[in-house]
Formats: sequence, C-alpha cells, structure tokens
Amino acid sequence: MATSQLTTSSVTASTRNLIQSDLRQMMLSCQIDNRYFVWRQNRASFEELRHSSVKFASFGTLKPGTLTHRSFKELVVKAATVVAPKYTSIKPLGDRVLVKIKEAEEKTEGGILLPTTAQSKPQGGEVVAVGEGKTIGKTKVECSVQSGAQVIYSKYAGTEIEFNGANHLLLKEDDIVGILETDDIKDLKPLNERVFIKVSEAEEKTTGGLLLTQATKEKPSIGTVIAVGPGTLDEEGNAKPLSVTPGNTVLYSKYAGNDFKSNDGNDYIALGASEIMAVLS
Repeated sequence: MATSQLTTSSVTASTRNLIQSDLRQMMLSCQIDNRYFVWRQNRASFEELRHSSVKFASFGTLKPGTLTHRSFKELVVKAATVVAPKYTSIKPLGDRVLVKIKEAEEKTEGGILLPTTAQSKPQGGEVVAVGEGKTIGKTKVECSVQSGAQVIYSKYAGTEIEFNGANHLLLKEDDIVGILETDDIKDLKPLNERVFIKVSEAEEKTTGGLLLTQATKEKPSIGTVIAVGPGTLDEEGNAKPLSVTPGNTVLYSKYAGNDFKSNDGNDYIALGASEIMAVLS
C-alpha cells in the first residue's frame, strides 16, 4: 500500500512538473517591434536568429551565440542593408534612384517628444544618385528626377540601405510620387501618371441629421484634382496626357494611393490615374 501511494505521489509530482514546464515554455514570448512570437510555436525561427548576425537599433550587431530570449525585449529589428565603409559610392542602374531618407520627426508641433513607435515613417528625401534611365521600345528615356531634388515616394517602395551613417532608399523611378520644392505637401508636383487630389471633407451628419463622431465618419473617396503628372510614355518616348485635369472633381478607389496631410490640416492623396473611377459634375 505504501509502495502504491509513493508511486502515485511520484507520478503526480512528475506530471505536475511537466505541466508547469510546458506552461512556462508556452508563456515565454518575445517582443520584436510590438509583435509577439510565442516561444514554443516559433522555436525554429528563434534558433535561426540565434545563430545569425542580426543588427538591432539599440544594441548594434549581435554575434552568433550571444542572443537569448531576454535579448528580444523592447528591441526593434533594422531591416536596412548595411553597406560596409570600404565602399564609397553607390551607382544606381537602369531607372533606379538613390534617395537619402528624411529623418523622422522626433517631436510634435507642440514640442512633445515622440517615442520611436509613434514616429511616422518618412516618405520623402533627397535624390543623391540616379541611373542611366530606361528603354521604351527603341527609345532611351532619362530619369525625370535629378540629384538634389526633394521627392516623395510610395510608402512601401524600394530597398532600405544604410550608407555612410545615413539611411537611404534604392527604388525605381516609378515609385516616386512627385517632386516637392517646398516644405508643404500641397505643393507636390506629381510624376508620370500620378494625380494629386485634395480630399473632400467627411460628412459631419447623416442624411437624417445625426452628428457623426470622428470614429464613425466614412473615409471620403471624392476630391478635387490639384495637379497631374505628364502622363505615361508611348513607345516613342512621348508622354500621353491624362484624362483628368486640375479642377476636376473625381471619384477614386477607396483604398488607393498615399495619404498626406498639409501644414494647414487639409488631407491630400496621390494616386495613379487608373485608380480614378469617374469625373463628377
């Protein structure tokens, strides 16, 4: 009887220890840029990270074997490709453009410091190098932007590169939305077949007269064309004018383009001409 009780007690304790161990492993999580990865479910990915050299914004380069699960807390992975100091220049090929990224705003207009997670990802910068252009049909077409130009580009375009201690973006010319010669987005000059639109204000009331809260206001998909690009190029390298002109009121795809806010608080959107569905009158 004693032996039976001892065996049962041992089994119970052993089972309890196994359950507690499993629970500890399941609860162990890693935070990378506000994304959580459960240790048990992502063990293979974690092991892969442990045995590679990964660069983090806060800690520099971590060598193989030095990364533990505690190292993941509050870390942000830098996705930029780091160019070694021995390389002194980058020459883009084809219709690619190298842009030095504008630094993110670290303060609000009121002077409040923003944490890294609250800082908006920049969508602008200065062109520092351009490729030789592209070939359309039998025509060689040079890039429409030159070194020194301040440009706005699509939010998720290109490949980020860390070069000479600064962040750069290597992207195709078609990913550049437009040229900005002032500090206000409302002065954007769109390129190619891009259209720059001032978004109409959202309705403040329902048709029945009920006031809408900010959260329930429907995102407008109507606006006034402010500026248009020169258009797409035909096989002879000539620009084909767009079917909309400044001043037109247009209806566009609801989730299209890149959104911007000007210094005066108005909303703007830059999108491709193909994303405009109709002209309203």
